[in-house]
Amino acid sequence: MLDRIERSEQVYARLFGARDPGAHEDDPELMEMLRGLIFGDVFALGDLDDATRELLTIVLLATQQTLPQLRAHTGAALNVGLPPVRVREAIYQCAPFIGFPKTLNALAVVNEVFRDRGIELPLPPQATVSPAERYEAGRAQQEPLYGTAMRDNLADLPGEFAEAVPRLLTEFGFGDLYTRTGLAVATRELLVLGVLVALGDTPAQLRSHALGNLRVGTSKETLVAAIVHAFPYVGFPRAVNALRIVKDL
Repeated sequence: MLDRIERSEQVYARLFGARDPGAHEDDPELMEMLRGLIFGDVFALGDLDDATRELLTIVLLATQQTLPQLRAHTGAALNVGLPPVRVREAIYQCAPFIGFPKTLNALAVVNEVFRDRGIELPLPPQATVSPAERYEAGRAQQEPLYGTAMRDNLADLPGEFAEAVPRLLTEFGFGDLYTRTGLAVATRELLVLGVLVALGDTPAQLRSHALGNLRVGTSKETLVAAIVHAFPYVGFPRAVNALRIVKDL
């Protein structure tokens, strides 16, 4: 088994290129702790490959709007072989949970990296349904994972909202996004879990999407590995709270 420091240097090099150990750092002790924890410890735990880890990192950073780090990890995602479309889809998948303004902020950073790498924009479209098909296509994605619980829970809203709000959620969250190519549904579910871990204080949604992950075939070990991967990016309290919710399912 590789030494922790050697292991962290190898992972860092895969993501960002070989590090110059003689380069000036204003806070070398903190950076040494960072590299050791993220690249030496966390990357050695679980069954996640580099590509999945970078997609998770991208949604964690986008959710928190830590845009300088998002820029660096977008480059790392490309370095480990992720196609630009998959990176873009990860950002799109954040929209129902963090809103469009933050999604657009993150997308602007990602697109800047793409342009710097000579990647032509816009990227190829990935939509597969027409506007008229959004609701039924969304139900076909949603109900095998979540049944009608969302619609049932909102049925007592006043007037037109009882039907309109669940429809909006089905059409946008599932009809617009889960029907897209570029990312498998199982990957989308895992990334949603990452977004919810980063948001914190969303126990009902986190529990629901942890179950959704299990229903699409994600193992318990992979769920735990994804949450542990979030530790250095979102802090231990949010990650441990998420672990407790998943552990108690």
